[in-house]
Order: sequence, then C-alpha cells, then structure tokens
Amino acid sequence: MNRIDKRFAELKAQGRRVLIPYITAGDPAPQYTVGFMHALVEAGADVIELGVPFSDPMADGPVIQKACERALQHKVRLTHLFEMVREFRQTDGDTPVVLMGYLNPVERIGLEAFADQAAAAGVDGVLTVDMPPEEADEFGPILKQRGLASIFLVAPTTSRERAATICAHGEGYLYYVALKGVTGAATLNAADVAEHLAPLRGLTELPLCVGFGIRDGASAAEVGKVADGVIVGSALVSRIADNAERPEAIADELKAVLSEMRQALDALPAR
Repeated sequence: MNRIDKRFAELKAQGRRVLIPYITAGDPAPQYTVGFMHALVEAGADVIELGVPFSDPMADGPVIQKACERALQHKVRLTHLFEMVREFRQTDGDTPVVLMGYLNPVERIGLEAFADQAAAAGVDGVLTVDMPPEEADEFGPILKQRGLASIFLVAPTTSRERAATICAHGEGYLYYVALKGVTGAATLNAADVAEHLAPLRGLTELPLCVGFGIRDGASAAEVGKVADGVIVGSALVSRIADNAERPEAIADELKAVLSEMRQALDALPAR
C-alpha cells in the first residue's frame, strides 16, 4: 500500500482529519528544506507537499511566486528535490511526500526518468498543476507502475462532468481548491466549500482535501468539519519569507503555525 493510502486509512480509523502542509523546496536556501520537513512532522503534519520551484507558477499568488524566485536564485532544480527527499527518508520512512509543481520541469527530465528518480528517492505522489486529466493517459500509468499516486485539483468552477473525469484519473486524494483565484488570494467560505464537496463525494471514494485560504486554526477547523483533510501553503511560506534573513528561526515559526492547526483539527468531533 502506498504511504498516502496507508496514512489516510490510519487517520480515518481514528476519526481524525489529515493535515497537509506545503513548502517550496529550496526556500530560502536548499540546505534548510529537509529540516523544515522534519519540523512540520513534529508539529503534526500527516503528509508533506513539497513544491517544485518554477519560473512561472501560474496557479500561485505572490507569496509562493516569491518563494519560487528565492529558491531559483540558488539554482534549485527538480533533481535537487530528489536529493532532499532521499535525505528526509534517512530518518523518516513513514510520512508521505507529494511533489507539487508544473509539467515543464518534468518534461525536461522525461516522464519515465522523472518517475524512476522520484520513486527511488521515496516520493509517494505527484500533483502536476497544469496536467489536465485529458493529457494524463501517458503520465498516469508511468507513475502508477512505480507506486506513485497521481493527484489532481478540482476547482469551484469545475463542471460535474469534468469532475467525474478528474476523479476517474485521481489517486491518493483529491485536492479541492476552495477559492476562485490563486493561492493566498482571499478568505474562504466554509459553507461554500461544503456545498461543493457534497456532489464530489458522489463521484469518488478518494479523500477530499481542501486548500487555498487556510490561514490559521480557526479556518482549518471550519474546513475540517466538512473535509477529510486540510492543506496549508501560503500561511507557512509567508513565515519563511518573513524570516528569510534569519533562517535559524524558521522551523519554530512553521511549527507554531502548524501546531495551532493540528490542535484545532484534533479538537473536532471524531468522524
């Protein structure tokens, strides 16, 4: 069983929600990323999304765009992420790691070479933001053959017909984008999220995880009432930006943000 499936099954049996933090690899410098990953696990992360720095992160707002810029200043490339995950796996063999990014860096390496290197490093899933399901028939099987989950996004504007196509291709979990816009763009509406998740549950048995707009424990708890998992990115990446000149303080900052969310989710009634 893939680490992602195992982790979701364990938490479902416990009646708990999954907490998934996102950070951009190499931000503010590559030597800190693995330490940040361990800090997130200590604070209650169940799955880690590790962002692949890209020059044109079209789905991301200014916070993550600037994180990519900081990482790219250090010439962080996709192959460096494999090294980071490999180092992380030396002391953590259980926490699932998902690479989140865009198709161009993957195509530069080659689909099969990417999948081989990702699996060998200890990656568990891949979320390629600009990979529509209609174009996933080649990449999906390549990932599946190596035990890697293909994870997809669903937006508030996604039609039911298209959502069904996405669900048919998806593995691991479904990432529901809570806002119309880019990451970190606005405050989410939990009632609206609930309204959109309900029909999705009729299309798939995949866990439904919600991202975009999760800022603190209160917003995490509101979403946790209706979702199987909560994804937080910009709230963490902004702490990295605020402390980029004193990186030794960042791990504690990340732990403070995530611990609040973990406590808020664990305070909810069991499912």
